[in-house]
Amino acid sequence: MNNKMKPKEICACPVVYALNIIGGKWHLPIIWALSQNKVLRYSELKRNVCGITNMMLSQSLKELETNGLIVRVQYIEIPPRVEYALTEAGTNLLPALDELAKWGVKQMTTASKMSSCSKNEVLPEA
Repeated sequence: MNNKMKPKEICACPVVYALNIIGGKWHLPIIWALSQNKVLRYSELKRNVCGITNMMLSQSLKELETNGLIVRVQYIEIPPRVEYALTEAGTNLLPALDELAKWGVKQMTTASKMSSCSKNEVLPEA
């Protein structure tokens, strides 16, 4: 039996579909920042997402908005104000991300234990 997935099967996989939506480098940090603060302005997001450039923040926000995970609200006032928040779909994603974080902690702990064991092993001489 062939274990390789065909391109059509990959497209039909809901996990792959979901990871394509949230898998951008900056998507999860933006989602996390919004989940912690509910509503943030652009400059607040920039401060909360360490290391992101203006170009990447703008691009990531557009992608997340296009995918329905965040909403952008522009207020017509002087000076102009724009706020970002999670949509219902974005909020519904948070429990899954929490479970993924728990899994990640377990994996990090296991990897840490394994690497400390391997450091203590005596290597055979060449």
